[in-house]
Amino acid sequence: MSSPSGSGMAGSTTSTTTPQGLGLLTAQHVNEFLAQLLQQKDELEYWLTEHLRLNGLYWGLTALHLLGYPDALSRKDAIAFVLSCQHESGGFGAAPGHDAHLLYTTSAVQIIVMLDALSELDAQGKGGCRKVAEYDEWAANPTSTVVAGLQDRNTGTFAGDEWGETDTRFLYAALNALSLLDLLSLVDVDRAVAHIQNCANFDGAYGVRPGAESHAGQVFACVGALSICKRLDLIDRDRLAGWLSERQLDNGGLNGRPEKVEDVCYSWWVLSSLAMIGRLDWIDKEKLKEFILSCQDPKTGGLADRPGDMVDVFHTVFGIAGLSLLGFPGVQSVDPR
Repeated sequence: MSSPSGSGMAGSTTSTTTPQGLGLLTAQHVNEFLAQLLQQKDELEYWLTEHLRLNGLYWGLTALHLLGYPDALSRKDAIAFVLSCQHESGGFGAAPGHDAHLLYTTSAVQIIVMLDALSELDAQGKGGCRKVAEYDEWAANPTSTVVAGLQDRNTGTFAGDEWGETDTRFLYAALNALSLLDLLSLVDVDRAVAHIQNCANFDGAYGVRPGAESHAGQVFACVGALSICKRLDLIDRDRLAGWLSERQLDNGGLNGRPEKVEDVCYSWWVLSSLAMIGRLDWIDKEKLKEFILSCQDPKTGGLADRPGDMVDVFHTVFGIAGLSLLGFPGVQSVDPR
């Protein structure tokens, strides 16, 4: 995702409404929830979610940018935290002391680029941008490097770390990070594209690997990767859009696969995929807006997976990003990739 910048804290009366009168509780989301992400160290939940800290910072910063308040979190503190997660090899873990992984490394790159801090990474990081893209993940195997070197040059797919698990999420994450660093040339893009094609199913959607069940999250990963590689021409757009449109339930929410309940995070995974293939009008936008807004907590701020559940930063950012794709007033535009 990428979005334009604003500044400051949200005013106490900030709220944008739909024709049905449901408001986007911007002030609560900014002041009560998102601005506190790095300040809750006395709460048990903060430490129980340490394995998601770097991802969570990216989600929170993205939500603040989309709401028009990127300065609600300290830029200096955010950059310092990201750099504290970096390994000597160049990669990043979820938090200081955690093992490096491709998903955390991608979140680190996304944060650095969002904060226009590539110069800080070069000056204060461990080896600069090139080291992040090429870094040696495992000292005993110097040919294995996380972003570029974790690609299997035979199949085109990517592992998440030195342990070898593969997933189309990792392929997308690698291409996302390398494209942001302008270093896509380090990998075999054609083989990556061929692997994505092998993950396509009869229904037009995609799974984690060839032959795996279609899932909306994997659809986003594969379509996003094809978009980065400028190969959206390979997609059967109407067939895929038909499968994605069937993810909408009677209450307006979206699910990730057949026979599952709705979840606000699919407001991003499904909508972004539809946006990339030019089929955003294949779902009922007004019903989805109402569903997303109903997942807000007016007391604490933030959004939950569905109405009445506990809020978290993951569902908050993807609910707000969904509103962005729907053109909701007061929400900045977002790149669907």
